[in-house]
Amino acid sequence: MSKLISLIIPCYNEEESFGPLYEVLECISEEMNQKYGVDFEFLMVNDGSKDRTLDLIKEASEKDPRVRYISFSRNFGKEAAVYAGLRNCVGDYVVVMDADLQHPPDMLPVMYESLVNEGYDLATAYRENRAGEPKIRSFFARSFYKFINRIGNVQLTNGATDYSMMRRQVVDAILSMPEYNRFYKGIHSWVGFETKWLPYQNIERAHGTTTWSFFGLLKYSMEGILSFSTAPLVLASLMGILLFFISLIMVGVVIVRTILFGDPVAGFPTLISAICFIGGMQFFCIGILGQYISKMYLEVKDRPVYLVKESRVGERRPPTSTDAI
Repeated sequence: MSKLISLIIPCYNEEESFGPLYEVLECISEEMNQKYGVDFEFLMVNDGSKDRTLDLIKEASEKDPRVRYISFSRNFGKEAAVYAGLRNCVGDYVVVMDADLQHPPDMLPVMYESLVNEGYDLATAYRENRAGEPKIRSFFARSFYKFINRIGNVQLTNGATDYSMMRRQVVDAILSMPEYNRFYKGIHSWVGFETKWLPYQNIERAHGTTTWSFFGLLKYSMEGILSFSTAPLVLASLMGILLFFISLIMVGVVIVRTILFGDPVAGFPTLISAICFIGGMQFFCIGILGQYISKMYLEVKDRPVYLVKESRVGERRPPTSTDAI
């Protein structure tokens, strides 16, 4: 029986990108079917799109039984979409890729050969450069990877993407982590397994507009830091200890100065500055604690990661590529 490759593709307002994406996937899947004898499943996860994305997916699904879909009741985010795809795919090999064609589909044969011929468990793409990306965004992205690699219990390759092909064993390992607050890059690294990193040149989005804003990416990076590191809590504790010793020193200085020179009122601005500094540090540390507590709050409520409004998935294997076209 031929092997099956499942492509998990989160879609959010991808009306303009879906047509070109499907055409490219048709060509790549046909080439790989002829060369390697593999079949494909295209699992589209509609993440509460506001445009005609779902209608286009349904139309493609009627014509091509390989196209399957899950449609959420609202927008739950890309992490939820990836998780839903992993839970519902049936392939022997599983690929996670974006719908905007910034993840080059022509890397799929290379990924497949890395797993089949070279014995790797994972083949993951990373961007060699960030050409075309705003410099400020590139700076913060590089800083994020350096920072989380220093303080976290995972190691992320600079420029790493979600674009990867993995064996079923890796999928099962990821699904064994049903946490609500999900950071796929960190989970992907945490489960381990033999990984081959494949470089590619940055590709600008050709259709539609990105939904990732700078603040959205900043929030996403904070999710990763809080999910895979307790260093901020350690930092808050160290700040508390440091300020405690500073306060002891300041008490000693005040006592000595009062004995030697009296108690002038001239230190009032210094006193206010010290109070503001210590108060700011206290709020900062309380904020760090609040972030971790909020994560625990969301976890203990045990709400589902996503809710499905409608879907077309199943346990049956899709027909072969030649039968579907």
